[in-house]
Amino acid sequence: MAAQIDCEFLVKKARDLVTDDPWAAKAWLITARTLYPTDFGIQYEMYMIERNAERTASAGRILYDMFVNFPDQPMVWREISVITAALRNDAQDKQTQFLRGLFETLPGRIQCEMLLKATEQCFNTLERAEMLLLLLRRFPESVVQHGVSLGETLLEAENMDDQDSPVNCFRKLFVCDVLPLIINNPEVRLPANLLYQYLHKAAEFYIGYLTRSPSLESQHQGSQDSADLKSPTKRSTQKYIIEGLTEKLSVIIEPWDRLFEILSIVAMRCEWQMDKANRSCGEILHRMKDLCRYINNFDDEGHRKYKHQVVYSTLLVFFKNAFQYVGSIQPSLFQVPSPSSNQVPLILLDDLSNIYGDVDIDRSKHIHKRRKLGDGREKTLSSDDEECSGKLRSRHIVVNKIELPNSVDVLESFKVARESWELLHSQEALEKEFTRTCISWKTETWLWLRIFITDMIIYQGQYRKAINSLHQLGALQGTQQHVINRGTLEQQRALIQMAACHFALGEYRMTCDKVLDVMCSIIPCTQDVVKVQEEIPKVKPRFRKGSDLKLLPCTSKTMMPYCLQLILACFKLRAFTDIRDDLALGHVVVLLQLDWPRGENLFLKAVDKICQQGSFQYENFFNYVTNIDMLEEFAYLRTTEGGKIHLELLPNQGILIKHHTVTRGITKGVKEDFRLAMERQVSRCAENLMVVLHRFCIAEKIILLQTLM
Repeated sequence: MAAQIDCEFLVKKARDLVTDDPWAAKAWLITARTLYPTDFGIQYEMYMIERNAERTASAGRILYDMFVNFPDQPMVWREISVITAALRNDAQDKQTQFLRGLFETLPGRIQCEMLLKATEQCFNTLERAEMLLLLLRRFPESVVQHGVSLGETLLEAENMDDQDSPVNCFRKLFVCDVLPLIINNPEVRLPANLLYQYLHKAAEFYIGYLTRSPSLESQHQGSQDSADLKSPTKRSTQKYIIEGLTEKLSVIIEPWDRLFEILSIVAMRCEWQMDKANRSCGEILHRMKDLCRYINNFDDEGHRKYKHQVVYSTLLVFFKNAFQYVGSIQPSLFQVPSPSSNQVPLILLDDLSNIYGDVDIDRSKHIHKRRKLGDGREKTLSSDDEECSGKLRSRHIVVNKIELPNSVDVLESFKVARESWELLHSQEALEKEFTRTCISWKTETWLWLRIFITDMIIYQGQYRKAINSLHQLGALQGTQQHVINRGTLEQQRALIQMAACHFALGEYRMTCDKVLDVMCSIIPCTQDVVKVQEEIPKVKPRFRKGSDLKLLPCTSKTMMPYCLQLILACFKLRAFTDIRDDLALGHVVVLLQLDWPRGENLFLKAVDKICQQGSFQYENFFNYVTNIDMLEEFAYLRTTEGGKIHLELLPNQGILIKHHTVTRGITKGVKEDFRLAMERQVSRCAENLMVVLHRFCIAEKIILLQTLM
């Protein structure tokens, strides 16, 4: 008891002198330690004086003595926990740097032992994992003993915690921090099956991380500006916090590169047939195709490892390129929308630019004058009634480079992803493994992947199959409304593509039904519509007409003309059959105003048919026809030179005729009504055509559908 009192006196004396005379205080403590070498209080007070004075070397020596001689003292472990926290912290403040320096003065053996014992003091799995990671990074030789067990602990903790997503704190630490240490250490012996399991876990995590919903990021970003988030391949720069981790630990730089690096190391360890590392996706795919040519039976015992090589290599190439394609055509799936970003979603659709026919005409003369020049009428060609059947594996996709500056890379990604998909389904053994992976990852719930698969099927010309895929896409959009920008045409993607598929199958009423539903969501552009066909450079098609595709902006400005072209294409065949159908012909005339004068030849064909009939009835004419050339042509048809064609273009004109008939049967009153109506119509020529045609689709929906019955 007396010794204890003496120790406390000496410590108090030193403490009182610290401020005014630190050296005297130090002398008192040295004397005290000499007299009482086993007293922890004296040692700790000496340590605190050196620590507060930031004398790194002397503080380190005393900490070493305390760790060796007083390993069970709570105050020692409290200090060690502060130091290890500083080691895990990336802060650069003076205190943190001092604590790191203090730790560095300790002998390596003591550092290792201290970290190990500090790990044993941790009861939280994450904290324990971070401590062990500190040990593994500083002492690579400890990876052999602790690396695999740490990885298994993290995977087990993930299962125990019942995580909903593979993108969680446990998987992140395993995939990004522990796994590279394990597989890069040649001393760690791992069986091939375990390596495949680890590769599977890594791929699931990185793909999940890359394709995460932007709504998750916005929860943590607040109102931060995301204008710099231009490409889906640069998502690692976005702020995203994984629950349980800090913001810094949640950020992963170059996720795809990390994943393919893991693939390369697993390939080397499993002795796959790899001639060089760092291949491009196209080169890897080509290599896998060659491998499949030489190996017919992947279930053979000697070829089983090559099955894993083909499946995992092709699978990663597929998901990377499918992701890059979808991320470019529908950026809102992976990026937080920004007012300053001009990126718009693109949609893959069959090219309808040939619906007007292919005959070049002289547009310098009025239609009725040109008609009188020759003995016969000019003929138009109509080739859009060809149906794409079977798989069209080599189709040309037209893209406007203004809308998609990196179009070459995007189309290459689409091509590589398609070919990867085909390779994975080329043999039963490969397809079985790929399907098993997709089921375990629940890819059926991935909206972005369904978009790619749908586009791929459309590209192949399998329209019936594409419609089934689009129904799945629509269902996914319904369950993931937070992903799609509300109130935009992105929500109508499935409906627009479905309409185009029904048209390709010759199901015109279904086409029209879907298109008219879409038109209800479209706001007609009040500005002059830019003619998309004229923006895109003319390239000589290498494939048969009707097989081209286009990536078009999913905006009202572009989608409305496309929808109107679809309706026109539906009515065109019906209007020009031998059976008279004035209603269908009238609809065609109204729709041909779009993109005038490209439809002049088809309009001439319609006029031709009217002349052959000798009469024409379409009571909606003056509601929707405002094109001056068309008005002039119909006015000409009433004249003697034009053939005195009987036109019933006014509402209830049949009733009016009974009231106005005179001696010779000439309906003078009706003729006057027609003239006045035509004059009023000329005054409407300045009306916005898109507004007129939009009103036509909405108001005449029932009649349009009935006409196609």
